[in-house]
Amino acid sequence: MAVEDISRAVLAFNLAGVTELVQKEIDAGTDIDTILNEALIGAMDEVGKRFSDGELYVPEMLMAAQTMKAGLALLKPHLTGDSARAKGTVVIGTVKGDLHDIGKNLVAMMLEGAGFNVVDLGVDVAAETFVQAAGDNGAGVVALSALLTTTMPAMEGTIKALQEAGLTVKIMVGGAPVTSGFADRIGAQGFSADAPGAVELARKLMAAQGGSS
Repeated sequence: MAVEDISRAVLAFNLAGVTELVQKEIDAGTDIDTILNEALIGAMDEVGKRFSDGELYVPEMLMAAQTMKAGLALLKPHLTGDSARAKGTVVIGTVKGDLHDIGKNLVAMMLEGAGFNVVDLGVDVAAETFVQAAGDNGAGVVALSALLTTTMPAMEGTIKALQEAGLTVKIMVGGAPVTSGFADRIGAQGFSADAPGAVELARKLMAAQGGSS
């Protein structure tokens, strides 16, 4: 099946193959949601499973995510209405004072691969920028990243700012020094130690917000 061929190409990090196969299916009139959900999102779910099972590592996840994004770029002009926002919007960024972005970038790509609309604010992001972006984009989830113990307090400050703004968003946190206990203490609704876990957490939090998952 063509959909399975696309998934196999993603899992083989075959960027040229993915773009060729996705375009072929678009030209053939294959349902866009089928290509998105069964081929691309399905492949990234398999990538996450293989990572969790120790079969893939971070570099392979990055390659798979970049390959998937090439296919997604072809689909985006054809995604309208519910298809474009089926999973909800996640605002993500590395908190103020922290310039690390590899982990954050991987999570962002995996979230996009899972069908979320992702607004990536980059690094060294002030609390008020998170608030503005969450409000402007109607985010259901805000994801905060920190790789330094010295910038972890900025997570708490950002959460307080989001709460004070009256935004009904779910907040997830991650990064090497971050723990589930810390997440609980600062008022976050969830914590993940890796990108596949972040995708599953985002799905749960978005469902709790009333979005589909």
